[in-house]
Amino acid sequence: MSKEFTYRGYTISQLANMPMDEFIKLLPSRQRRSLMRGLNPEQRTLFEKIRKAKLLAAKGKKVVIRTHCRDMIILPEMVGLTISVHNGKEFVPVEILPEMVGHYLGEFAITTAKVTHGAPGLKATRSSMFVPLK
Repeated sequence: MSKEFTYRGYTISQLANMPMDEFIKLLPSRQRRSLMRGLNPEQRTLFEKIRKAKLLAAKGKKVVIRTHCRDMIILPEMVGLTISVHNGKEFVPVEILPEMVGHYLGEFAITTAKVTHGAPGLKATRSSMFVPLK
């Protein structure tokens, strides 16, 4: 038996039905301050796309939203959607789970890749061409 996810004592369905002002009071200070100031135009267009995608998802269609808006705070309305977030090079698909509520979208699309260096002599460049092979 899996335990149902709660955020500060509220279930996701309760959070989704809650007025935005009450939900904002539950968030950490940085997210609360950001949402109290209102959404910028980029975030507002993303939020409109999310609402349209929710309607289409209710009809059974799978919708993927692409965005550059990494500073959008994940709200309970977004749970269950797949949002492709730009990481500077490509769009990384992010499946929104209940545990992500209150975090930023950018936290789930990592911008830096792990550096893997090649061995000298193999796949040689001009500088490593003359390293003796063992």
